[in-house]
Amino acid sequence: MTGALAPERYDRICGVNPPKFVFIFTPLLLVSLLPAQTTRKPPSTFKLISINVTGTKRYTPAEIIAATGLQLGQTVSESDFKRVSQQLGETGAFSDVAYTYQYSAQGTKLDFQIADNTQFHPVRFDNFVWFSDQELVEKLHSVVPLFHGQLPAAGSLIDQVSDALQSLLLERKLQGRADYMRTAQHDGPIEAFVFKVTGPSILIHNVAFTGATPIELPLLQAAAKNLQGEEYLRSVLQVQAEKNLLPIYLGRGYLKAAFADAQAKIAQESPQETVVDVDVPVDPGRQYRLTQIQWSGNTVFAAEKLQPLIHLQTAQYANAVQLGDDLQAVQKLYGTRGYMAARVHPFAQMDDTQSTVAYELQVHEGDVYHMGELEIQGLDARTTARLVEGWKLRGGDIYDASYPQQFLNDTKDVIPQAPWKISVHNSLNEKEKTVDVTLRFDPKPQ
Repeated sequence: MTGALAPERYDRICGVNPPKFVFIFTPLLLVSLLPAQTTRKPPSTFKLISINVTGTKRYTPAEIIAATGLQLGQTVSESDFKRVSQQLGETGAFSDVAYTYQYSAQGTKLDFQIADNTQFHPVRFDNFVWFSDQELVEKLHSVVPLFHGQLPAAGSLIDQVSDALQSLLLERKLQGRADYMRTAQHDGPIEAFVFKVTGPSILIHNVAFTGATPIELPLLQAAAKNLQGEEYLRSVLQVQAEKNLLPIYLGRGYLKAAFADAQAKIAQESPQETVVDVDVPVDPGRQYRLTQIQWSGNTVFAAEKLQPLIHLQTAQYANAVQLGDDLQAVQKLYGTRGYMAARVHPFAQMDDTQSTVAYELQVHEGDVYHMGELEIQGLDARTTARLVEGWKLRGGDIYDASYPQQFLNDTKDVIPQAPWKISVHNSLNEKEKTVDVTLRFDPKPQ
């Protein structure tokens, strides 16, 4: 009498980031009256019969499987599982990738346990004028299954997208190179990835403004006239919109006006250059009238002293550009009392039902700064000595930010007759609460 041996199952658990390995060997045996048989070792290759994915919320199982390149029915080995797990981990899309597989006579079942990386950043296409954004995302996703329009801060997924963009350019026989850069504010965290084509000349022909109000449209067209013939880059147009176009609306009470990303349409194309017509969509939003202005946080100057510096009038359209200039004047006034770090923050309380706005102007006065050192550059020793002697602010005196200009006006007769370019630089020492002043004299070119 003999007993039958059941199919063996072999479990292998592996993870990356960091790698971890656990072996589980579980032969399933029936009782035998014969001497015990030796457990068979698992084969080195298997037929892949299923792939299961758990843990990820960002991707579908189909996208993960497509990213591995594995196919059901193919012959695989453990080294293949290690390789694809390592590749998934290196994309940067995941904080952890682990896998297990089970072997039986029918084949191998593979399971991925994945934890998503939560830090992703949007992708912007700066000048791929041959495709819409949606087309680009769809085409890239078909080649790079883990790409949905966002990328992790680091990892191979970034280069995969760059390579796929390069292939799209080659398909159109374009002699350009797909490059990218990470963008951030100053030394802050990454905000976005910007991909651009370098090589071909892409020039702006006409600029239109879909959604523009009739009164503001001529002003927008005049402000954008200098863009004609310039290189087309969305990033540059965005800066131009914020600097030169948005103030047109903000100055007329359109406090929520916003410009969308520029859209380019090819007007002419040759091997040497591509000419595009550009549309910069604008959403003006509501036009707000001012109801009131309130001050808070001000102790050095009463509201009655500050309010005359504000030129906005109640019941008139709220001119946000003028308000910005007026707040600079308020900060200069604080500088005359040594409050060099004083800032005024406007908080707008908008009533969309009435299209009105009330401002609360919050003053952060900061500390009083004192006079530090004076340095005069660009003049002869004798004149420099006379100017230093005539400087009335002594070390330790409360600093007056208006004094340097007053001093220059009062000492014109001391300065040698010549067309000078005079610059005043205040260097604040935040620790010592002092101001070092530099007066620089540079001869103007004749």
